[in-house]
Amino acid sequence: MRIIITQNMTLDGRAEMLDDWFDPQAQDEELSAELMRQSDNEDVLLLGRQTFEDFRDYWPLQTDDVTGVADHLNQVDKRVVSTTLTGDPGWENTSIISGDPVEAVIALRDEPGRDVIVTGSITLAHTLITAEVVDEFRMFTYPVWQGRGRPFFPDDARPRLRLVDSKPFPSGVVYSSYAPKS
Repeated sequence: MRIIITQNMTLDGRAEMLDDWFDPQAQDEELSAELMRQSDNEDVLLLGRQTFEDFRDYWPLQTDDVTGVADHLNQVDKRVVSTTLTGDPGWENTSIISGDPVEAVIALRDEPGRDVIVTGSITLAHTLITAEVVDEFRMFTYPVWQGRGRPFFPDDARPRLRLVDSKPFPSGVVYSSYAPKS
């Protein structure tokens, strides 16, 4: 499987949402279609505990979601990296990874299948970036300058990347995909 980090971010590279610049239900049709196209190749959604809890407390309640995101998230194989979450995670198709996330990701990479997607989960994403186990970086850049918050890449990371794909959307969001240079 391929390990892919997908993040929403601001023009200044901030992935941490400290202001209200992102609304998961306020996507234009083209952006929604791109997100669902990418989801069609997703076998595993890998999340850190905080993002998992945010998703779990929001998406299963979206019974009138016409984008298909809620249905996809309810059905996809979800793995949550956590040393504090125990017992039933409270969302169908979810298992807990309590050990080393890098080892777990390396093991996932060796399994047959399509994509493992990490989204949100900045601490987990930074861990995987630092360990150099990411096969692709997908950035949805919103036309907002936040000026604070954690960045997409950890401060000490300087990956050399090559552009794989890029597309602007009517909302002003720009999608860019990069892979590490070999």
